[in-house]
Amino acid sequence: MSTTLRFGPELRRLRVEAGLTLTEFSVALNYDKGHVSKVERGERSASPELARRCDAFLGAGGDLQRLVIRPETDSHPDSAGSSAAPNRWLVARRTVLSAGTGALIDLGLKLGGQALTSADDPLLPSFRMQFDHLRQLGQSTAPKLLLPLLETQTHMIAGLAADARSGSRAPALLLASRFAEFTGWMAQEAGDSDAALSWTGEAAELARAGGDPHLGSYALVRRALVTMYGGDAAGTIALARRAQSSELPPRIRGLAAQREAQGHALVGNELDCLRSLDRARELLAGDDARNGAGPVIGTSHVSDPAAMSTGWCLHDLGRPKAAAEVLDRECRRLPPHALRTRTRYGFRRSLAHAASGEVEHACTIAAELLGVMPAVPSATVNSDVRRLSRELSRFRSSRAVRDLQPALARVLAPAQD
Repeated sequence: MSTTLRFGPELRRLRVEAGLTLTEFSVALNYDKGHVSKVERGERSASPELARRCDAFLGAGGDLQRLVIRPETDSHPDSAGSSAAPNRWLVARRTVLSAGTGALIDLGLKLGGQALTSADDPLLPSFRMQFDHLRQLGQSTAPKLLLPLLETQTHMIAGLAADARSGSRAPALLLASRFAEFTGWMAQEAGDSDAALSWTGEAAELARAGGDPHLGSYALVRRALVTMYGGDAAGTIALARRAQSSELPPRIRGLAAQREAQGHALVGNELDCLRSLDRARELLAGDDARNGAGPVIGTSHVSDPAAMSTGWCLHDLGRPKAAAEVLDRECRRLPPHALRTRTRYGFRRSLAHAASGEVEHACTIAAELLGVMPAVPSATVNSDVRRLSRELSRFRSSRAVRDLQPALARVLAPAQD
């Protein structure tokens, strides 16, 4: 029997065992009674969202979700830089790794009228300031506009490192690594996962060449984010676990633990999810990322990443009310200028309220965010916008939903072309 046909009878069995009538159950889930009845009889397929909520409410431990969400079987996260796509933006790897040979690729780039052929000390602080500025600009600018500049800067600094004095070479390589990692994030935001993985691999190699294997390990966390948005829970968990070696700094391990939690949440594994969140909270609690010499690893705008991830995971675990409470609190703590971050978690917050049946409040939150989306388009955020649109489609009789639909359609139209 197919998993689709098995889901309905199993759902009905668990509901009856819990002593719930169909009416009580559908009200608790904020789903139409007729729809739930058809799912139980096998006349309609259950969506992943409905499966998550049923699983959580009935305490099925992920069994119901597994009947709906097909596990990934072809993910082989063998290395931090591997990708099915060819690497299209190599940063003169052989030149960098054999620095000092004088074989510098001529980029034909100038700064202040002088060729950039030396990583003199005054230049690195300048590039570091540019990185901080570009990272902040990424909060309010379309990623496709930033990508050409980020690619150029990564090539430039890697080239400088290749011809630098030994004392300046390692810092230049490490800064180039951070540029490459951020370029990968913007590529993912632009909807190009292959480019994101390719740049993430470059970041890992540059970090290793600069003498920091820890920074290279963060590439595993970034790759896990790509697989998470691709719906590959097994790949996400595997990559995140590899980035939790006891030899790594607490911040990298903490960020990896919260990514592992998100992977467990995707398949309804609540126990392992909560354990991973506890581990992330403990590792990140004493971390002061802003006091380091280099750029902050991971988010620089979320004051408590573990708490924000908890809200994210609770929704995927089918506990929208609890998720909404956490996300309401944490979103209020986000800085006003961090538009991209506010949009990302804001839509997840709206989704949690919609799933809780607070439709008008969800629409109010979403309406404000949709006005910002043209300034910060995001392929990753669009995945939650699509989920929100599906969730709200169950409440077509609501005037708030009808009023919001045109704005939702305008944001989603480019992503569906």
